[in-house]
Amino acid sequence: MVEIKTDRALEAMREAGRVVARALATVRAAAAVGVSLRELDEAARTVLDEAGARSPFLGYQPSFAPVPFPAVICASVNDAVVHGIPGDYRLRDGDLVSIDCGAQLDGWTGDAAISFTVGTPRPADLALIAATQQALDAGIAAATVGRRVGDISHAVGAVARKADCGLLDGFGGHGIGRTMHEDPHVPNRGRPGRGYPLRHGLALAIEPMLTAGGRDDYRTDPDGWTLRTVDGSRAAHIEHTVAITEDGPRILTLL
Repeated sequence: MVEIKTDRALEAMREAGRVVARALATVRAAAAVGVSLRELDEAARTVLDEAGARSPFLGYQPSFAPVPFPAVICASVNDAVVHGIPGDYRLRDGDLVSIDCGAQLDGWTGDAAISFTVGTPRPADLALIAATQQALDAGIAAATVGRRVGDISHAVGAVARKADCGLLDGFGGHGIGRTMHEDPHVPNRGRPGRGYPLRHGLALAIEPMLTAGGRDDYRTDPDGWTLRTVDGSRAAHIEHTVAITEDGPRILTLL
């Protein structure tokens, strides 16, 4: 069931979104060669704790997962697309890192993701991150009253395909509000003019996940969570929580 939020609820989501933005900025600043993914998770936990927020990731266990998620961020490196569990891996020069984080504050949720390089970047990685950002920007631009979810999906997919990138099969964005994952599903490719109508008060997490090799399939690590490209190519993931308003799309997960 799709919940249309009141303006007051969107303001509350904006506060949760600010916590997410602070956590991601803190993680980005802490990421350096030699730093472990677990240390990045600890940095995000500190931000959430100081804000009085809880993590919608920690303990989350959807039907496909064999165990509850054990961290407050997903940390996916190089060929890991999404859902990477932060452990003892230490960042290396040239790594491409995607960090996904959420926060629940006063009963409302924010969710966002960033991708960046550590140390000396590969030009191809910078191009992949740029294409992912462009796909997100296109999706947000399409998130206007009177259009439909399929318009967002089509906008994201068109940018990805123009860049010869793959899109993780079956995964995409989602409604968000009282919980992290709500209806409607927001695919990263689709047909314009189709799907749920966009109305003032609808809140969506829009999240392109692009793979450099151009393939849409993936493989799952033994941990049951981490999704990787089949061909070993690199991936990027960038996300914002966005409110549909009469004044245009409003990004809720900014500082």
